[in-house]
Amino acid sequence: MSILCVFHPSSPALPNKVLTHHDDIAATLAEQGVRFTHTPLALRVRPGSAQEEVLDTCREYLDQLMTAQGSKAFSVLNRDGAEPSAVDLRDEHVHDADEVLAVVTGRVQVGLRLGEYVYAVLCEKGDQLVIPAGSPRWLDLGDNPFCLALRVFANEKGALATFTGDETARLYAGMDEF
Repeated sequence: MSILCVFHPSSPALPNKVLTHHDDIAATLAEQGVRFTHTPLALRVRPGSAQEEVLDTCREYLDQLMTAQGSKAFSVLNRDGAEPSAVDLRDEHVHDADEVLAVVTGRVQVGLRLGEYVYAVLCEKGDQLVIPAGSPRWLDLGDNPFCLALRVFANEKGALATFTGDETARLYAGMDEF
């Protein structure tokens, strides 16, 4: 189930609002310029699978995403279990281009600092978020990551994350805390 929690910075452990219906999540995020959609996916590939298998299975879907967004770059978020050597995705960052995050299987929580609130969106299979360029964000895969998601950007430069150095993202309830 997809979940949206809205936090005020004065209470990072307790959300002001919790939404679980796709339409409510989409409407609330749309007010902040973020698009949220859910489309059932028939793709069957397990997180942790080899990159070649993932791309073979997801090629048509990835092509659809890239064509719809006019995108030229993508990355694959592919985790099954903790990877101590991997970049910590909970570090707040921005991108110079809009980002489409499309969950193929598993789940990921996306934190967004928009205006004076923080929006934490738990995304699952079939969920898509379109996050505007320059929006501070972070990803939480939980203590036992299990996620395969496609991340699509307008260009290679836009795919590069610029870390803000703001560590307050870690104050907000993570995926395993709900």
